[in-house]
Amino acid sequence: MTFMNMQQAYSLDGQTALVTGGGSGIGLAIAKCLAASGAQVIIVGRRRDVLETAAPEIGASTGIHVLDLADVAGMPVAAAEILAAHGPIDILINNAGNTLKKPFVDSDMADFDGVFDVHVRGALELTRAVVRQQIADEDRGGSVIFTSSMTAYIGQPNVLGYTVSKTAISGVIRGLAAELSSQGVRVNGVAPGWIDTDLYRKATDGDLPRQQKIMSRIPMNALGQPEDIGWACAFLASKAARYVTGQTILVDGGGATGF
Repeated sequence: MTFMNMQQAYSLDGQTALVTGGGSGIGLAIAKCLAASGAQVIIVGRRRDVLETAAPEIGASTGIHVLDLADVAGMPVAAAEILAAHGPIDILINNAGNTLKKPFVDSDMADFDGVFDVHVRGALELTRAVVRQQIADEDRGGSVIFTSSMTAYIGQPNVLGYTVSKTAISGVIRGLAAELSSQGVRVNGVAPGWIDTDLYRKATDGDLPRQQKIMSRIPMNALGQPEDIGWACAFLASKAARYVTGQTILVDGGGATGF
């Protein structure tokens, strides 16, 4: 095999990437990093106005598609519409997510289902449609990346539905990698730690003890930035990671292993 230079190894030129939840926060940063690496990017999410605002930040040719991952039953039709409108997908980033902060004793299975549907069931339905297309084109192959969480590695109170969902994603990554890698489709994940987003600030503003506890867990003594997750995804999607599959990269400043 011909030795690649750095530009060839990390370039995503000629590839099309689909990012769920790509209109804001970490998803928007992922979309920007993939576009900066040369990919044609399509962002999907529930709110058209958010997608339309985000698209010019990513690039003039960025595509948008309204999609609700919680609509599991409607996902096959929605996925077919995306593929018909935008063509083959080389890179799928399953990033869309939600959470519910509620004590376990006050929760019921409907609470858990509302989170699990988005992170796992909806993501799997979308992945199935994209992977079928990737396998059909043997020369093209593909890369599927799930956004996991450090919550799959450490316990956090009052978010059991989220914890169960992200832990399930770890199994999805391993299982799909074992099944699909021989067919040219690599499957990996990125697990963010505490990232400086609007969601993080909403959860911690005015709660100094919580902020101090978080910082005490991070050996690098700093919050991550959304683009830290984006560049990890760009790496996993690139030829530089062509021999990487079934892995989840923790991008957390050491938080999951810190004292």
